[in-house]
Amino acid sequence: MEPVQINADAIRRLDLTPLQPWSSQPLPSLLEQGPALELQFDWPRDPSDPRELAECPEPRLWALRADARFPWLPLLLERDQGSLIRHVAMVVPHSFNRSEGLRFEPQALELWITHRLMQLDDLCTATLGRPQRGNLSQMAASLGYELDAGFWTLLS
Repeated sequence: MEPVQINADAIRRLDLTPLQPWSSQPLPSLLEQGPALELQFDWPRDPSDPRELAECPEPRLWALRADARFPWLPLLLERDQGSLIRHVAMVVPHSFNRSEGLRFEPQALELWITHRLMQLDDLCTATLGRPQRGNLSQMAASLGYELDAGFWTLLS
């Protein structure tokens, strides 16, 4: 599947049209596809700008809008090329160190992932008639977040 290109104009205008091929599909079809959506941001930066993309306010605002409009987005973002981690870095406080890499603020990540897991568990169950807890757990694990063994029991 081809990556979705998010250009600077779309970022500046908070235009979510690049996601239209995905957002126009029925939610059950989207959820059945699994983590296959790759986002590529084309945001101009001066070569001397030391910031990572997730530290630039304009792409972060675009990602926040996409996250709010399409709560299923993290579940569909591919995990091997970094789309999920990049997206979460756009919406969750973090720090970046050249030697240590990306470090999420632990409490912020815990709040975001817990909220999103609850939301997506309800959404998947209502839309598909069954939960997708294995996929949700894998999503959390790909962000370095270990779920407590009793987490899903609490939601049942």
